Amino acid sequence: MTLRLAIASLSARALTVGMTILAIALSVALFLGVEKVRTGAKASFADTISGTDLIVGARSGSVQLLLYSVFRIGNATNNVTWASYQDIAARPDVDWIVPISLGDSHRQFRVMGTTQAFFEHYKYRQGRSLEVAEGVLMDDLFDTVIGADVATTLNYKVDDPIIVAHGLASFTEHKDQPFRISGVLEKTGTPVDRTVIVSMEAIEAIHVDWQSGAQIPGRSTPLDVIRSMDLTPKAVTAALVGVESPLQTFALQRAINQYPEEPLLAILPGVALQELWGIVGIAETALLAVSAMVVVTALIGMMATIFSSLNERRREMAIFRAMGARPTTILGMLVFEAMVMAAIGAVLGLALLYIALIIAQPIVDNAFGLWLPIGAPTLQEAKVVLAVICAGAIVSLIPALRAYRMSVADGMMVKT
Repeated sequence: MTLRLAIASLSARALTVGMTILAIALSVALFLGVEKVRTGAKASFADTISGTDLIVGARSGSVQLLLYSVFRIGNATNNVTWASYQDIAARPDVDWIVPISLGDSHRQFRVMGTTQAFFEHYKYRQGRSLEVAEGVLMDDLFDTVIGADVATTLNYKVDDPIIVAHGLASFTEHKDQPFRISGVLEKTGTPVDRTVIVSMEAIEAIHVDWQSGAQIPGRSTPLDVIRSMDLTPKAVTAALVGVESPLQTFALQRAINQYPEEPLLAILPGVALQELWGIVGIAETALLAVSAMVVVTALIGMMATIFSSLNERRREMAIFRAMGARPTTILGMLVFEAMVMAAIGAVLGLALLYIALIIAQPIVDNAFGLWLPIGAPTLQEAKVVLAVICAGAIVSLIPALRAYRMSVADGMMVKT
């Protein structure tokens, strides 16, 4: 009887009930959407670099080394000498090693010197490799490959010239050694998108006439002379390392951290990423709290709707009581109505979330490099739906108890 009465009552108030359900659905979709974005961002954050066992740089902090070597944020406290780099590369437990040289920029984008090995060994998003969208990789000394964001922001294309500036906030440019864009990389959603990549030899070439951070007055070496010079790097900023066997990772890390020739630091990228995410994770907690408050607000709105309908339904409740319905029946009917609204709203919100994901996934991936996975509803999402239903039942108890205490005479009385 309670079920039949509840369904009939909901049908009679279809517009009000529909608006309440829609509010709950949108709030649940927002809450679950924030969670999807959070987990997707965390996964993309962790997948910024994959397949690299160690990152080596001058001794500093693990987060600082990760920031400037992978995210191109900040600067190194010191460089690693080329002799030390070669010494590490020659170790039998090192499978591959990629040098990275930082320090210059182009219109606020970082310039990174490296080798062809970077395009072979740098992986992101669980092992994906870098792909060239236009052109080819560097072939000449003054060729450069740019990231997708660099090309889009500055409207660059293949064969356009680039002038590299000395330092990060310097107005001094290496105008005597212009570069040519040989290729543009596919968008990755990683800091590579905002990087201008050149060869290690090119970094040395543009600094031939420089000393102690400044150009030597009156000195300008011709390009043909520079090309004939020995451009072996004197130092590197950092290096990405892959080991022969995962079992050798910690032994190699310890050996590098205890390197006697100069103070070096070797970090595990995954551990450093977790440490960095712990620092910035406060924002995700705040975002979840805000979205949870939206759900709470929708449930309070449902309670207010039930309260406001009680005065209009006084006569209805009195008739039910006069026909023999017990107060517990009235209470159960109102609680059940709230649970039905909460259940329909929560399930509809889950459906809206997945529809939005299907539409937004390729757009977000292309624009921000953020991959939002789409799969079957998870146990966590089912728990959220169940929690919303239970919360709906709880908040409905307040107006339901008020209706429980209403008498037959109060319902039949005409108030003026």
